[in-house]
Amino acid sequence: MRSLLISLAALGALAACGPTTTPPADTPAAENTASAAPPRPATTAAEATAQDLCGAAAFQHLVGTAASTIDRSTLPASARIVTPTTIVTQDFVPTRLNITIDASGNVSSLSCY
Repeated sequence: MRSLLISLAALGALAACGPTTTPPADTPAAENTASAAPPRPATTAAEATAQDLCGAAAFQHLVGTAASTIDRSTLPASARIVTPTTIVTQDFVPTRLNITIDASGNVSSLSCY
């Protein structure tokens, strides 16, 4: 009986530690970041490029230019230039910038993979 009373007293003390106010009912759900799901990580090159995980947007000015004019020192360390004859690994690295060169030697696209 004594242990039951002690348990009830402890439970009452814990209940007193709970929140004493409730958030306003008119708070939009978008503002409730505690319950918002974290963004889903990119699993494809298209998703990674859409999210600009490799910083491709900063290099869009290269599209259409000759590959020979690219200053590699301005590119991220992990960037790679992919020509029609380049053999590339198939590992997916969403933060790696890939600069694709077409058959005429010009930059045709930028993507993250």
